[in-house]
Amino acid sequence: MSLELRPKLSLPLNDQDVLNRLGYKEEFKRDFSRIQLFGLSFSIVGVVQSIAAVLLYSIPYGGPVGMVWGWLTCCFFLTFVGMAMAELGSAAPTAGGLYYWTFKFSSPRYRKLLSWLIGYINTAAYIAGLASVDWGCATQLMAAVTIGSNGRFTPTNAQIYGVYCALLILHAVLASLATKFIARLQYFYVFLNIALFLTVIIVLPITTPTELKNKASYAFGHFENVSGWNNGFAFILSFLAPAWTVGGFDTSVHISEEARNASRAVPFAIMCATVFSSLLGWVINIVLAFHIGSDLEAVINNPIGQPMATIFANSVGSKGTVVIWAFMVITLFMTGMDYLIAGSRQIFAFSRDRGLPLSRILYRMNNRTQTPVHAVFFCAGLSLILGLISFAGPVAITAVFTMSVVCQYIGFTVPIIARFVGGSRFVHGPFNLGCMSGPVACIASAYMIFMIVSMNYTVVVVGGTILLSLGYYFFPVYGGKHWFTGPVHTVVDEGAASSLGESGNSQALEKS
Repeated sequence: MSLELRPKLSLPLNDQDVLNRLGYKEEFKRDFSRIQLFGLSFSIVGVVQSIAAVLLYSIPYGGPVGMVWGWLTCCFFLTFVGMAMAELGSAAPTAGGLYYWTFKFSSPRYRKLLSWLIGYINTAAYIAGLASVDWGCATQLMAAVTIGSNGRFTPTNAQIYGVYCALLILHAVLASLATKFIARLQYFYVFLNIALFLTVIIVLPITTPTELKNKASYAFGHFENVSGWNNGFAFILSFLAPAWTVGGFDTSVHISEEARNASRAVPFAIMCATVFSSLLGWVINIVLAFHIGSDLEAVINNPIGQPMATIFANSVGSKGTVVIWAFMVITLFMTGMDYLIAGSRQIFAFSRDRGLPLSRILYRMNNRTQTPVHAVFFCAGLSLILGLISFAGPVAITAVFTMSVVCQYIGFTVPIIARFVGGSRFVHGPFNLGCMSGPVACIASAYMIFMIVSMNYTVVVVGGTILLSLGYYFFPVYGGKHWFTGPVHTVVDEGAASSLGESGNSQALEKS
């Protein structure tokens, strides 16, 4: 029997065949090209606007050294994470990527529980990630108002939260549009991101006063720790900026069911977005280090509330800053929209496999747009609630930023490790690292585990997510343990492969 199947498995498969082999029917319209999928991943990274959002948490951890060398060191390891994720995405491109891979490659004894946990952790990562992006967008928007008023207006936390809520609602509306429209927007998003990058690296060197320009010895060698942590740990915490910025390796995976030639488009998008964003981000940090001035505490504590806005104000003046900052806000707004799109697909996929409460409602396509509108508003609504943590103080909202990173890393690490220790067969897709697969996965996993341990002050938020999902799983009678079976074969459920039967389809899936 296996000899008869081998010739069929060696034939090129179209996207629908690949998805059917994973057990799912085709439900989305495949309107994303390879370049558009890269555009979405690149837009979610955001480079300039994302660096602006986290610069407040980057400068205190080593000053220029943390900004420049902390960025480069972290991005070196992030490239390994990207390669490991790209290989998995090429082998099994499905919207539920992380928890699906966890189930498929883990030991049969633990696969249901692990898949359940990763499904919830990945969902929490997107809720926290969306919250952090839109909170950053809200604070940057209010910073523009502060600059425009010459410092006469200083927003309260309640005002920032009000803007944050408005952004989330607007994002939910836009993220519910038809896939074809969303895909076409990515060309404009990429153009605007590149234009903003070029503006920053050209304008700052030209306009910055001589007294605020730093020598190369300062930009590349000055270490200043004002965080309160010891120097070594402060440098490690400087990794938070690139880790938060150059993240979302699974975003293109969650859009894979809307992409053409997904098994090639997904790894292309992951690797191009990772490498390109890492290099552009490093250049931005170098330019900032040369033109930030020498009084770092003045930049951090400026009433504007945004270090990058302060740097611009010192260099190009308030009017020029408002213009540049307007484009900064627009690009970060686009990042939030794309982030919500990817997160809604994760929620849709997990609901398709009956993992979330209200799964029957969340697993619904809008007949007009052919997009999961219920999942979109569910993700935005939970992010809106999570934003209330901002009223507990700046340290609390920082935990939301780090929570998105830690949850992502847990979600990435488990399937990467499970692939090698779970005992299941792994069939490579078109993107194949060959003999380097093991070493790459080892380095990627070691880095992410190290980062998870280092971000120990998020343990309450992340630990709470894990405990709640575990409590729901083991809850007597009604818990997931009693009904969650892992990925559901919707092809069989719909009768498209009824001749195989459930067991036959499972065998075919294992052989694939």
